[in-house]
Amino acid sequence: MGARGLFPNGPRDTCAMGTTTLTHPPAKTTDRSGGGDFSGGRGGAGAYAWLVPDQAYRTGMWMAIAAITMLFAAFTSAMVVHEGLTNDWVPTALPRILGVNTLVLLASSGTFERARRALRAGLREKSLAWLYLTLGLGIAFIAGQLYAWHDLVLRGVFLATNPSSSFFYVLTAAHGVHLLGGIIALTYLVARARRLTDIRKKQLAFDITALYWHFMDGLWIYLFILISVRV
Repeated sequence: MGARGLFPNGPRDTCAMGTTTLTHPPAKTTDRSGGGDFSGGRGGAGAYAWLVPDQAYRTGMWMAIAAITMLFAAFTSAMVVHEGLTNDWVPTALPRILGVNTLVLLASSGTFERARRALRAGLREKSLAWLYLTLGLGIAFIAGQLYAWHDLVLRGVFLATNPSSSFFYVLTAAHGVHLLGGIIALTYLVARARRLTDIRKKQLAFDITALYWHFMDGLWIYLFILISVRV
């Protein structure tokens, strides 16, 4: 009986004239679909397509939002406690431009929503135009915050002037740094918007970035009220 009859299935060793030949079944390939891939491409021939599920991106963003919320809750608690215990708390007159900055950031959330709606409607160029406007408003907000700091400096109010001014600088700086992260994400989204041909992946990128952007908007509203009342 030949080697095929002895070993009908699986790997087999065939011995002939002192030579051993090992035969193995072909390697299996894995198709992992249903996940997001912001790069818009796949690996080469024979490579695994490691795609991250859409929900993983959303979960990661919610975890980041939870961490930022805890950070600013700690800042708020420290400010309230310090104000109640110290005798050198001197209220800081807030720059008037903060009100304008608030309106600018609120407008940016509106333009971002217009960009998302335009994308859902299939109006890609219109969506990109709204996205550019959102990016410009975000940059304008950061410029306005820097101007607010400059205004305080001209009035002789610095980080170490008193506890009130210290918390103002710390809170606005922390928010500004996190908003810069959103601006970087927006810049990436603008740069990749034309290259992403998969509408589902593009919508996912829009949704996750918008979630972070709207959170930063809401966070600033909270901080603006807080510093107006406490600082």
